[in-house]
Amino acid sequence: MDLSSLSLIELRDLQQQIPAELKRREIVEKANVLSEMRALAKARGFSIEDFLGKEVKDKVSTGVKVRVKYRHPQNAELEWTGRGRKPKWVEAWLAAGSSLDALLV
Repeated sequence: MDLSSLSLIELRDLQQQIPAELKRREIVEKANVLSEMRALAKARGFSIEDFLGKEVKDKVSTGVKVRVKYRHPQNAELEWTGRGRKPKWVEAWLAAGSSLDALLV
């Protein structure tokens, strides 16, 4: 992938997507490895719990971070996904008479 052809906005968007994608792939890979280990143990007449000495969870959470929808124009660290209660900085922005659309990423 040639990053030099991407705009600054595209690079920032990619930077936000990478951690979530890494986490998602790690979860999937762990689930695959666990499945392979279970199959190997079963083929030899054991269960994976025999080796670990505890119960192993079958379900793997798929918690994926929600993309940021709003960002403060002067302070990029102030972000909001648009879900849940409005952060104080958004409330202050709106109270100052500014539009929520001005904060869209």
